[in-house]
Amino acid sequence: MREDDALRINLYLSRAGICSRREADVLVAEGRVTIDGKTAGSGCKVMPGQVVCLDGRPVGTPEKKVILAVNKPRGVVCTTDRRWGDRILEDLVDCSERVFSAGRLDKDSEGLILMTNQGDLVNRIMRSSNGHEKEYIVTVDHEVDEPFLARLGQGVFLPELGVKTRPCKVRKTGSREFHMILTQGLNRQIRRMCRTCGYKVVRLIRIRIMNICLGDLPVGKWRYLTQQETKDLYALSRMRRERDGKERI
Repeated sequence: MREDDALRINLYLSRAGICSRREADVLVAEGRVTIDGKTAGSGCKVMPGQVVCLDGRPVGTPEKKVILAVNKPRGVVCTTDRRWGDRILEDLVDCSERVFSAGRLDKDSEGLILMTNQGDLVNRIMRSSNGHEKEYIVTVDHEVDEPFLARLGQGVFLPELGVKTRPCKVRKTGSREFHMILTQGLNRQIRRMCRTCGYKVVRLIRIRIMNICLGDLPVGKWRYLTQQETKDLYALSRMRRERDGKERI
């Protein structure tokens, strides 16, 4: 067997539909992953024919590729960690395949999140450099004015993160409400941007990820993507890679 055929353990778990690469690194660090019966270490590689197990159960390739749209309620967390007693996304989804979230919404936010068993797709959607659009309805604690919207649209320096946000599309939709389209996903980005500008977010709903819209999906419910949605999502997720001459799917 050639070394070129080997996959890093985090990529192997991601492609097997277990979790994202970042979450795979955590599972490995916790000692929950083995390769041929031996505890895997960070950076370990899996050769063809080797048996990988998570919590003693063999890991294989998903039998069916699944992508779900979920309307996350406020109070639900986007994690697989049950140690803190929170309600997690898995509690909302009764799916025969094991799926995990493509990206995050903080506990106090609500709306659209995608779940899938395709690790590579998750990585492409989450990669900030790909510039995928996400759209939100934001309600704040006092009147929205033009200077505030202009500042958001131009990008806001976030001192606690030491970065300036990318320019974004923003428009007023109510006295205390606006729509915002972002192409990056910093931690609690919209809340941080508003706080820096003297506003507090009182409600945050994500209504679109790339070509997938929340629509009239009830809170706490989920659905499979349509065939056309899936086709378009794949096309959008690989667009930047094809322009850069990198990996294609």
